Amino acid sequence: MIEKQAVTELLRELRFTADLPGEALDEIARIASVVEFPAGTPLFQEGAENRALYIIEHGRVGLDMHVPGRGRIRVLSVGSGDVLAWSALLGEGVMTVSATALEPTRAVTLPAKEVLELCARNHEIGYGLMRHLAVALAQRLVATRLQLLDLFSEPTGTDGFRS
Repeated sequence: MIEKQAVTELLRELRFTADLPGEALDEIARIASVVEFPAGTPLFQEGAENRALYIIEHGRVGLDMHVPGRGRIRVLSVGSGDVLAWSALLGEGVMTVSATALEPTRAVTLPAKEVLELCARNHEIGYGLMRHLAVALAQRLVATRLQLLDLFSEPTGTDGFRS
């Protein structure tokens, strides 16, 4: 098991948490743990409950969604510094995608209930975390839109017009 000081240092290096104040990193480290997923391991399944937030240290995770009539479709892949399972913080905890480690992956995991309690106890930390989460979600939205445009675009002919 990794010591809390090592988790604090790890959080200091991750894009999602790097610029949070030291006090915030220490508080987050107290509730965090580090998990490893071999390639091919599911982190969570679409439609299932999940009560933890993940911040990827290294590795890649594929996010897949079941699309009626098309089956399971990869909508995005994420890597170092990215956040997964943010909906656990919204009280729902029901996953809208499935996540699978595409390569050996190491992540910091934060229990959603304890994150929300920390945010309620310390509004400065809460504001910082939620602001970072909002930025991450905005970036994810743009990346997903680009992925979907590519996924659903029609091939064009050599003259540049759709067939």
